[in-house]
Amino acid sequence: MATDLEARVRELEAKVLELSERDAIRDLRFRYHECINEAKMADISDLFTEDGELEFGHLGNAKGREQINSFFSGLAGTPSKTGEPPRRRLYRVKQFIHNHVIRLHGDTADGYAYLEAKPVYNGESYVVAARYDDEYVKQNGHWMFRKMKLTPYFMVPLKEGWAGDDLLQMGR
Repeated sequence: MATDLEARVRELEAKVLELSERDAIRDLRFRYHECINEAKMADISDLFTEDGELEFGHLGNAKGREQINSFFSGLAGTPSKTGEPPRRRLYRVKQFIHNHVIRLHGDTADGYAYLEAKPVYNGESYVVAARYDDEYVKQNGHWMFRKMKLTPYFMVPLKEGWAGDDLLQMGR
């Protein structure tokens, strides 16, 4: 009986560890979107490994924290106090994540999540649908992004919608 109980406890401990790791990775993805939604672009690079990578297709790519920081600071912007258009291209971004799937492989993992976003780009409201594909790594007890790839389904002005053929209008 003791052996059976010990095996059951080991099994439960392994399951709790797995659930804890999954929750930590979900928290990492949620912190990324909190940074985007709250315009804390300077904090995003800290979520990546030193050699982390971004592949954002037509929007651009970056490798390493310095380039990642430059990439996001180049996208961000806020409207001026005088009511003029924003000094930068992208602001008032709100992102919503769906169906975050995680596959654990010890101290590495991969996964994906679907994105619905509502940004203002060059003074115009857009609707965005895309998929994030991620590679994660656990370093010094913390999960980080090793690679983040964005595959857009559509990025179109709200007034036009996504029924047309030109589906990647944002970022040009």
